[in-house]
Amino acid sequence: MAVAVSGRPGCVLQRTLSWTNTSRSHSESAKTCREPLFLLSIDRYGKDLGFGIFFPEAIHTSDSLYDATVSDGDCKLRVTIHPGLNPLVDKNELRCGCQLRNVTFSRVIGLDGRNEGDGCPTYRVMNLEVDLDAGFDAGLEAFCGIDIDALPWFGLEGDSRPSLLPLRARRSSYLPMWNNHDYYGDMWKYTAPIQPVANPASDSGEDTEDLQPTVTLREVRQAFLCRSRVVKGILIVRIIHKSRLFYYGKAERNCECPYKAMFEVADRSGQATVVLWNTLCMDWYRCVHPGSTLRLARYRVKESYNSRTGERPKDDIEISLNSRNPSADISLIPKSDVLPQWHLPHTPYTFSCAKEILTCPVGSTCDVIGLVVFVGRPERTRNKDSQGVELWEYRWLQLEDGTTEQPVMVKLFSTSQPEMHSNIHPMTILVCTNVQLMRVSPDRATSFQYLTNTSLTQVYSTGSGHHSTMPYRRLRPVRQFVQWVQTVDENQLLSRAVIGGFFTYPPLPVSLEKYMRDRNGEPGLVTGAELRREVEKLQYRESRTFAIQATVSAVSHVGSGECEEEGCSALSNWTGQLSSTSSTCSRVPLTHPSSPSSVTLSPRSPRLRARQGPFGCGQSAKRRLFHTAEPPRKRLALPLHSNQQTDLEEDADRDFSLWDASMEFLNKTEEADSDEGEDEEEDSGSASSFVTAASSPGSPRQCALGQARAASETVPRRFCPTRRLVQTAAVGLQPACLQEALPQRKLDTFAPADCYHGHYTLTLRALTDGGMVDALFLPGSPGNLHWRPYPHPHNNSWENTLTHGSFSPSAPPPSPSDLIAMATQLTSQRLVCVLEVCQLGSGRVEVVLSRAFPLKD
Repeated sequence: MAVAVSGRPGCVLQRTLSWTNTSRSHSESAKTCREPLFLLSIDRYGKDLGFGIFFPEAIHTSDSLYDATVSDGDCKLRVTIHPGLNPLVDKNELRCGCQLRNVTFSRVIGLDGRNEGDGCPTYRVMNLEVDLDAGFDAGLEAFCGIDIDALPWFGLEGDSRPSLLPLRARRSSYLPMWNNHDYYGDMWKYTAPIQPVANPASDSGEDTEDLQPTVTLREVRQAFLCRSRVVKGILIVRIIHKSRLFYYGKAERNCECPYKAMFEVADRSGQATVVLWNTLCMDWYRCVHPGSTLRLARYRVKESYNSRTGERPKDDIEISLNSRNPSADISLIPKSDVLPQWHLPHTPYTFSCAKEILTCPVGSTCDVIGLVVFVGRPERTRNKDSQGVELWEYRWLQLEDGTTEQPVMVKLFSTSQPEMHSNIHPMTILVCTNVQLMRVSPDRATSFQYLTNTSLTQVYSTGSGHHSTMPYRRLRPVRQFVQWVQTVDENQLLSRAVIGGFFTYPPLPVSLEKYMRDRNGEPGLVTGAELRREVEKLQYRESRTFAIQATVSAVSHVGSGECEEEGCSALSNWTGQLSSTSSTCSRVPLTHPSSPSSVTLSPRSPRLRARQGPFGCGQSAKRRLFHTAEPPRKRLALPLHSNQQTDLEEDADRDFSLWDASMEFLNKTEEADSDEGEDEEEDSGSASSFVTAASSPGSPRQCALGQARAASETVPRRFCPTRRLVQTAAVGLQPACLQEALPQRKLDTFAPADCYHGHYTLTLRALTDGGMVDALFLPGSPGNLHWRPYPHPHNNSWENTLTHGSFSPSAPPPSPSDLIAMATQLTSQRLVCVLEVCQLGSGRVEVVLSRAFPLKD
């Protein structure tokens, strides 16, 4: 049977993939495309039991598989990435927009059950190279002016499209690129699959008996506990709380839609937990929210999971809703059709203000509302409850409500609300429900508290439209907060609004003994070689904390906005002599001139320095799927037609004010009018001459872990309300498709925040094996609301500054030149250094020195 081929004559994919043998064998010889191709998108999904059939020779610990779309500019092709290339995707080295060469394809016919009927071939990419010389913006440049969606699909006729389902596993949807908790794809419905139930009172002449509740939650519970397993009846309940999605897919299970979600529901007789399973999650999860009223029939009653584990014995039963055995009957009742005789309880809220949180008991849950003043960059951490396999995405937020000078700190993990999370930026009003209070006490006199997720946490942000429909807007704490917002000086708030950059919380103790006690059984000190091995295991935006014994070999300071990516002359030409006139970027050796740290830098070109590897070692410009020092940039959901149109879309970001945000709490009509009436303004934040150093190492003396200058993602940015959509996307994670990608340098078009005054770089030498680390030091200082100084005063010596992680809160901090001049205090000083390490992607590693405790003899 002949295979249809789309594309113009001479199409690169057509020339490469024109197999002469049209037999329906399971596999055929591989072919390599020597001409450039571009990666347009990449999608992730979980393995299933068929993995060994598709990839019998592949052995890899990852539970993920990846499908990708590649194009030659004439047509596009859907392929599967061989699992042996997974680590390159995990580290964001193989990413959408990159240019590929020497792509080796193999064709498969008949193995995939989805394609057996039509005999359409599918392709696997067995090997490839990333053309680093082309840069990560190669795809954006190559497809400028091209409608990617209009490109024909190779192997399909006319307007035919490939399946939207994963190619190499029986899964009903793809997973988000960087976490397992969000929904992803068009198959997740936004509206209920069944029309809402009409008001029974208005359906005259019809039998409405089955639309009324015939049983209560109390009766269902009693029947189950009395061992009457068959429980019949119609339940009408109100959703009180909604959980995040739980993905339980495993490689050893063949479940096409391994999702579940939990809802705490109530009627007039009591409460219970409803569990939504599998494909019903795709149909209903996005449609129902706290406050929604549901009619349930054809459900099963089980002993609850919490009761079986003893976690919450009072939740003795759960109502299970599935698509089969039996097929659950679910209806969404409109708010206007809810009858008062049902006596459904209202959604409960327990709002606590910032002042009250200071005295709340640890572990208590509450709801908070606040004005966002800081939104951190997304990072990822390993979930210790799942054998260290799954990575959880989180970021830090700071909220203010006017009740105290201390902001409310929130460590916000994914809540299965991706659209809501993408809309969180400074100067928005944010509501977080069911968050739990955590408190850390580094010493007896000081404690730091923050809020974090529970499984029932939900967030609602200005601009999403939810505030105007939620019942909490009528509560007194919310009304009081909105009144305070309307009195806030917007200019004063905007001057300290920060987005992105490095941030860590809560502060560590100021004593080595306390720090070691608080590690809770985690591994202690690592050697230089162990640190390097562990860092190489980190995936994209994964952050971890390490401790290492070291001495300081050199100290330098880089001022804000004064060192371009090409390098600072004072640093690049350093010969071990401190210059009194170059405190912005100077370096002091703390060892003898013969030591590696005092070697004069070789006059290498800036281009070569920009292509050095993650540990400062020079590498070839083109190499097989490995590190590049160029910083990635993020996403904006815009069609790719031209650079001019992209710029116009960015400049079209609407004006924004706190008054508009507060109006969302009045009524929905006013909110819509306010949105329509916003005026466009010129982009006030685009003209910035600040360019952050990308990843140039401080010295090629030897391969040093880390970077001597801050990467673009390390620098916090001043919030720009007129470009908030672009800025929020630039701070975010690498997108999964080219249409959502931003140019590589987009983040650098935003000015650094006022709290950032440059950074120090300490070159550390491990005591165990001499391994070198370039660690950034970002000390807190008085008046800096972003990196606050530790509350204990001290004399601002190097030892005390490193021990506290900040300058003294009671005295002006020393100037960089004065502190550099005092660097000899660190000569031969043995330290236990606590390092915050984050894999920024594309081979770049950020190492930040959080604490350095002196070792006493």
